[in-house]
Amino acid sequence: MMDGYLSRLDAMGATIVLTADHGMNDKHDATGEPNVIYLQDQLDAWYGEGAARVILPITDPYVVHHGALGSFATIYTPDAESAARWIPRIADIDGMDSVLTREQAAERFGLPPDRIGDIVTVSRQSVVIGTSKSRHDLSGLDAPLRSHGGVSEQVVPLICNRAMVGLSPGRRLRNFDALDLALNHAA
Repeated sequence: MMDGYLSRLDAMGATIVLTADHGMNDKHDATGEPNVIYLQDQLDAWYGEGAARVILPITDPYVVHHGALGSFATIYTPDAESAARWIPRIADIDGMDSVLTREQAAERFGLPPDRIGDIVTVSRQSVVIGTSKSRHDLSGLDAPLRSHGGVSEQVVPLICNRAMVGLSPGRRLRNFDALDLALNHAA
């Protein structure tokens, strides 16, 4: 159906740019069981309940896909000294890809530093991060767990039905460049 609509738009001369908001990866082990790091539970066990607060940007409970689990989490700590001490220990958790200070994460991912916690964590491609096991009901999964939010889900298609002109050879294109491409570079 979509191919038909896009074909008709193309025939009328429309410039079409297609992209996605994010990629998606399997987040389960070889048996199909969810591969989850329950980060709030881990931090509570190490430092005491309530010493840290784990925030997940993916919060909708649409369990068919991701059960409010994602590959990115931000952590609020009691103080900067705690954050510095905790980072190496969190980085040693099996399944973590990156554990960064607020400043490092803001620089690496282009995030506003006043909107993220003291520590930012990103899991590996096949691993997802949750808060506490009791807060994530995965009983509604009707397929093996899939989710997004990490570096491994950044690559998405960016397709245009026209040739691109005037782009710098080294320019890194991202999904939010779709409008710029359509308006300023599609021939």
